Amino acid sequence: MDGERLRRWRLVLGGEADGTGRSLGGDDARMDAALAALYDGAPGDGARSAGLGGSAPKVARWLGDIRTYFPSTVVQVMQKDAVERLNLTRLLLEPEMLQAVEPDVHLVGTLLALNRVMPERTRETARAVVRKVVAELEARLAQRTRAAVAGALDRSARTRRPRRAADIDWDRTIRANLANYLPDRRTVVPSTLVGYGRRSNAVQREVVLCVDQSGSMAASVVYSGVFGAALASIRSLKTSLVAFDTAVADLTERLHDPVDVLFGTQLGGGTDINRALAYGQGLITRPADALLVLISDLYEGGVREEMLRRVAEMTSAGVQVIALTALSDDGAPSYDRDNAAALAALGVPVFACTPDAFPDLMAAAIERRDLNRPPERHRDRA
Repeated sequence: MDGERLRRWRLVLGGEADGTGRSLGGDDARMDAALAALYDGAPGDGARSAGLGGSAPKVARWLGDIRTYFPSTVVQVMQKDAVERLNLTRLLLEPEMLQAVEPDVHLVGTLLALNRVMPERTRETARAVVRKVVAELEARLAQRTRAAVAGALDRSARTRRPRRAADIDWDRTIRANLANYLPDRRTVVPSTLVGYGRRSNAVQREVVLCVDQSGSMAASVVYSGVFGAALASIRSLKTSLVAFDTAVADLTERLHDPVDVLFGTQLGGGTDINRALAYGQGLITRPADALLVLISDLYEGGVREEMLRRVAEMTSAGVQVIALTALSDDGAPSYDRDNAAALAALGVPVFACTPDAFPDLMAAAIERRDLNRPPERHRDRA
């Protein structure tokens, strides 16, 4: 085995008795020490032989080391593991610690969970960390969301006199003219064109985002706040955002600033989906033009039968209801499969969605396309 492969195996295996016979020096030794501090304890016991302990200076040095020797994506994973495995949550209440970390969605979720116990001297630093992450997410997602949804609003009105070729809905046009099929030429001669109209700037759709703020939904809450603010900036939409656990918080008035939205949430606690849906239903004034997106793992702590009855009532009235078991990049989520199946039986699309896919999902929903068979980029269909 060549030297580089031995080096890589030594870093992967760790410890002196790794069987490679390879010793480390310089930056490699410091990388190994950073990994050892987090991962070298006995499996499953939560302890680390090198250990970070409770020493804030030691943790600060470790945070600086991992940012020096590893790419930011790896740093984010290691920070998340450190918070979960070494119980470093309380150290995030120190401004000095927050200044040393690599901001990411999971860190924001942890800070939001600590919001109610955060000392005043830490609050401004925490807001700065959250604002940096939100700005990065907005740069990546907000404009795409506005463009996709605005385009869908323009196209959602049908016309028999499309003005431009780009406005022709070819799928509907072909279906409307199948009687004019010429077998010898294997073509359809359209006598009627079906196209997309152009909507005015009047409010055309009501969008209600009901976001579960239980602890397992932290990343989904962060993304929901960013998307809610982006949707609220579209004049043709009336967007409301409701965060819930066993109580309901209407954060619509904060949608001008997603950071304010996020600090208005309270991660943790139970879940009463029925109560949140009741509140969301009360916000809807035109059911036929309304879209309600429930973002939840569907573990209902309220009255399940009432929740399902309420969903059936809304869909019967014309409200388009979508249930997202996650809005994040965290992989396959844990969710209540019985409730997911019950919602699906009512005609409600139920699946997890990545943030990058959400703009297209909203566009498809506004155009009333079939979402019961979501594209592959939506995932984990219930």
